[in-house]
Amino acid sequence: MTTSHYIAGRWVEGQGSDCISVNDPALGLPFAELMAASVAQVDQAVAAAREALHAWKQTSTGQRAAYLRGFAEQLGQRREALITLQMRNNGKPRHEAEIDLDDAIATFNYYAELAEQLPQKNCDVPLAAPGFTARTRLEPVGVVGLIVPWNFPLVTSAWKLAPALAAGCTVVLKPSEVTPLIEQTYGQIADTLGLPAGVLNIVNGKAETGAALSGHNGLDKLSFTGSNSVGSQVMRSASAQCRPVTLELGGKSAIVVFDDCDVEQAVEWIVAGISWNAGQMCSATSRLLVQDGIAEALLPRLQAALENLRVGNPLSEEVDMGPLTSQAQWLKVASYFATAREEGLQCLAGGKALDRDGWFVSPTLYVDVPADSRLWTEEIFGPVLCARRFATEAQAIAEANDSRFGLVATVCSADLERAERVADALEVGHVWINSVQAVFVETSWGGTKGSGIGRELGPWGLSGYLSVKHVTRCLG
Repeated sequence: MTTSHYIAGRWVEGQGSDCISVNDPALGLPFAELMAASVAQVDQAVAAAREALHAWKQTSTGQRAAYLRGFAEQLGQRREALITLQMRNNGKPRHEAEIDLDDAIATFNYYAELAEQLPQKNCDVPLAAPGFTARTRLEPVGVVGLIVPWNFPLVTSAWKLAPALAAGCTVVLKPSEVTPLIEQTYGQIADTLGLPAGVLNIVNGKAETGAALSGHNGLDKLSFTGSNSVGSQVMRSASAQCRPVTLELGGKSAIVVFDDCDVEQAVEWIVAGISWNAGQMCSATSRLLVQDGIAEALLPRLQAALENLRVGNPLSEEVDMGPLTSQAQWLKVASYFATAREEGLQCLAGGKALDRDGWFVSPTLYVDVPADSRLWTEEIFGPVLCARRFATEAQAIAEANDSRFGLVATVCSADLERAERVADALEVGHVWINSVQAVFVETSWGGTKGSGIGRELGPWGLSGYLSVKHVTRCLG
């Protein structure tokens, strides 16, 4: 898995100027190195996808579905190796790595089913005017570039790759330079299954490689998941080509806890929303809005729960939370701890890096955080929870919606009618009620406002890789 790139059905060494160091975040040490792709190799990957497009989009939807089920089966056969790699390169606890793999497998199986249903979508269109007939065709968008992040490798790429292949698109995939190894599995599986050369291409690299792909005039669509700062650059590149984009960007999501909640259950939902993947989630519910009537009972229990989380190396310990995935992210989170001290925030738990090897920080809780605090408004991407109190339902909705982001939210209340009402009022793409963040492939994923453009998962994820053509015929 250390050969860098998969282009036109062949594994090739990188010819770029960047050397990618692959690290174990629990140790803070590298365990592999890759040479990045050159701009010329990105050109070759796009050209290979373009050459393969005509034949691939002519394959039957049944054939595409068979390949997708093959990807799912092959992921399952590599289960232990992939789980271990997620633990080693991402720092994920074993139970999280297992869920990631199951998610990827479910995604390929789901889009295999949707691929088989595509012919039913090509249908006649009733017209009010006499003398004409019309019909609809759904066709693949074409050659797509997929740029995926480091926090959920394998998963995010499955969310993009499976619907793209189901639609009949060919693909150039660029993994994150922080976690480049696990996506190599898709190239290995393509070889095993005999996927036609050029249908899937994988190029690794840093900013230069990403810029070469996002600005390439040979693409018909680009799908990007990552930070808002990079997403805006991707959007500018796409605008030069008038190319459609899907952008899944950041979040600063709220979890709203009403005073009729069971305290222990609410603590479980809150902790899961901020500590999963060490808080390195665009969907992390990092803004806690807690109603006055339950705050005094809830906050001490929440403090204790965060302090009792087992933090350590998932390869050598049974842990609840692993390290941050990169040194850069560790330094970023540490800078927010310094900002909190400068702002005089009240810290009930954590608020510091851990004094041990690797990139570990403590699960953290700040309370009574002002609405203009940087920690309340900015995406930290770490296990840092900020709490504020509210009095009324209307106040909770207003404060939850007072954000430039709009990805997800969680509502906790024993009054289900109220919970549903609040969920409907929140300006986000996905709301959980009385639940951890359970994500199902059948539902959509994406946000409003600064959290992105478009949707992934469900039938909406497939439609993002399809174009609509109407054929109208005069009967006269």
